[in-house]
Amino acid sequence: MESLPVAISALQHYLYCPRQCALIHLEQQWAENRHTVEGQLLHTRTDKPGSVARKGVRTATALPLHHPELGLRGVADVVEFHVTPCGEQPYPVEYKRGRPKQHRADEVQLCAQALCLEHIFNRTVREGALYYGKTHRRKNVPMDEELRALTLQTIADTRAMLASGVTPPPHYERRKCEACSLLDICQPQWFDRPRSVQHWLQAQMETQA
Repeated sequence: MESLPVAISALQHYLYCPRQCALIHLEQQWAENRHTVEGQLLHTRTDKPGSVARKGVRTATALPLHHPELGLRGVADVVEFHVTPCGEQPYPVEYKRGRPKQHRADEVQLCAQALCLEHIFNRTVREGALYYGKTHRRKNVPMDEELRALTLQTIADTRAMLASGVTPPPHYERRKCEACSLLDICQPQWFDRPRSVQHWLQAQMETQA
């Protein structure tokens, strides 16, 4: 029996917020806000498939990725192929609109791309990079054992949640939730608090007053 396919982007969504991941990938919910629009603008040049070579580096954009054994599929923003004596060495580069984050969701997404590239090209990918639009700088990311283990665990956890078909309940965290484009759909402030019958009756009376 084949594993349930997991989109590489779902891993980033899951680590950011499991409920967000389920709303997008289970319920097919989506909404735009300033952050998502800025992200789309940043990806304008990487969304179209293409390949350009210069100074010993071939740069491919919108490269389809897959890993049948892990059940992964997705598209890499940019993959640089550096010329070496042993052939071309793939180097994934993921574009993000904001700044480097304290959590590792972006790094896991990049590592999943590296695992797919290793499968496709049969070459070990030891490093990749995250390019952040706010800083206009790359953050080099080593594909070490710790990150690989976290990525494999995230793949398993994300697949289990999607296979369950159940959207996790909300948990309101002001900074994360207010930045999420699905805030109005998710309504975490409403659902993430106990609501007694007495509270409901009082609200109804106030509405009718």
